[in-house]
Amino acid sequence: MALKIARRGGVDPFIVMEVMRAANERVAAGGDVLHMEVGQPSSGAPQGAIAALKSALDSGPLGYTEAMGTPALRRRIARHYADVYGVSVPWERIAATTGSSAAFLLSFLAAFDPGDRVVLTDPSYPCYRNILGALGIEVVHVPVGPDTRFQPTPAVLDSIGGEIAGLVVASPSNPTGSMIRPAELADLTRYCDGRGIRLISDEIYHGITYGTEAATALATTGDAIVINSFSKYFSMTGWRIGWMVLPDSMVETVERLSQNLFISPPSLAQVGALAAFECSAELDANVARYARNRDILLEALPKAGIGSFAPPDGAFYLYADIGHLTNDSRAFCARMLAETGVAATPGIDFDGGRGARFMRFSFAGATEDMAEAARRIGDWLR
Repeated sequence: MALKIARRGGVDPFIVMEVMRAANERVAAGGDVLHMEVGQPSSGAPQGAIAALKSALDSGPLGYTEAMGTPALRRRIARHYADVYGVSVPWERIAATTGSSAAFLLSFLAAFDPGDRVVLTDPSYPCYRNILGALGIEVVHVPVGPDTRFQPTPAVLDSIGGEIAGLVVASPSNPTGSMIRPAELADLTRYCDGRGIRLISDEIYHGITYGTEAATALATTGDAIVINSFSKYFSMTGWRIGWMVLPDSMVETVERLSQNLFISPPSLAQVGALAAFECSAELDANVARYARNRDILLEALPKAGIGSFAPPDGAFYLYADIGHLTNDSRAFCARMLAETGVAATPGIDFDGGRGARFMRFSFAGATEDMAEAARRIGDWLR
């Protein structure tokens, strides 16, 4: 008799990782690849973080830390909110996590029960819906588009029937790069607070913006869960270190969950993360490179016939409408990889409905690679 496999493992794949695997297979077969699929900076961790890591390795064994992370790192994160946003956050409300992925898992476990209804926009980061689905939490998909800059609004939420337990927002967003303006974010947080909706604000692309600074939900409310990461602005993806800012009422719950699920975040990564806060000049140079890459693509892709994008306010993505070229973005991206060596992500990873006519380009790579990718795409489409 066949042994049982839990239904929670039947979540959709994270398609971008499948694209990356296909790209790696192409390289293994002797081909070349220009990576525009994964949201991963081509630059490594800042030198200060690497130096701190080496020193920690030389100083002796590294064991478990507290489940919520070292007090030194949590205090430094609290100082970051004061310095950057002018917001005072007690360090005891901050938890270091094993990447933002662990922070999302912890927040969903702590805030929602099976059967609760949580709103996600389409398009949005696919792991939100996949984690929620694995936990038995109902996802309410709300399509958004150019009329709301691909972001949710109180009016959009008013159109949803039934009780809502939570809302996940991201500004800047993955995949669109669009941002919620400060006044609009304040309106949204007040809307959620007034209706008992737990707001989870994904702020992992803060620091990577073009022309305006991103606002934090903490400026308006103490009841939201705010999640950030050292992967994007701090360029430390493989270190698997992130953080969350919690309401007072959830600190003990998240600490208990962290103790049992993760024991503690990686101690080495916490050492590097603490040092990374002092590396702003190097990190801001990375953002300047992303801005150059963005400009290259915004000029070259329309000439190639791809010219309709979500507002690329921040992050390092262009979410492009390719409906005039295909109604099967997955097949289109596979063919582009096979015929040009350029890897990009089909929109169905982020929107199971309309995503068949969209694709996402990541421009986190080297500038010369982005220019070459644009040239190849132009030649291919022409």
